Amino acid sequence: MSRYADIPKPIRSGIVVVDPERGTPQRIIVLQFNPDTLERSLAPQSAGGSGDAGGGGSGGDRNEALRLKGPAEESWKFTAEIDATDQFEVAAPDGVHPQLATLEMLVHPTSAQLREASRKTRKGTIEISPIEMPLTLFTWGSRRVMPVRLTELSISESAFDVNLNPIRASLGIGMKVLSVSDLPAGHRGADLYLAHLAQKERLAAAARGGRPAELGLGRGL
Repeated sequence: MSRYADIPKPIRSGIVVVDPERGTPQRIIVLQFNPDTLERSLAPQSAGGSGDAGGGGSGGDRNEALRLKGPAEESWKFTAEIDATDQFEVAAPDGVHPQLATLEMLVHPTSAQLREASRKTRKGTIEISPIEMPLTLFTWGSRRVMPVRLTELSISESAFDVNLNPIRASLGIGMKVLSVSDLPAGHRGADLYLAHLAQKERLAAAARGGRPAELGLGRGL
């Protein structure tokens, strides 16, 4: 027996498409390789005018300087790799076309939805609501499960088989975390965001707090 048999396999990151009404997964997309780096940015939703943005100018209400209108706007960016030649046990007659198409459909309405919208237009429907997409979750381990909307999907195909099917691709993926400011009250995604925020609070509570002396403040402020 190999001495590596007991080494646990790493948890994969991925995307889960969820039925917002029932909460059941419609599709689970497991990333073939976990990205080496994650780029995250958080922009606070400050109350008041532009003077609260930290520029030091006038125009903001001083009473609002420490107030927030809602949770920070959080975005993620990373690069995902797909390589059909690294999965010998999986048949790939179409190369990585299926994996690419699955990700691309996260930012496309279906052909049936577009036909239905076109049918309503021909019937003279005055107002046609924008097409609602399924709820999408990004998972990075059990401590990071959050509702997201894809804001960027760039694809670089770097190798092809004899039928010109792509067999290797690199994907730049950008996502916006959907918070209670983006989703209606009672929406399943809003509940999942609150659970994501509560997880942050638990992790923050577990961090060791500093002492004033460590900052050279003597007995305190």
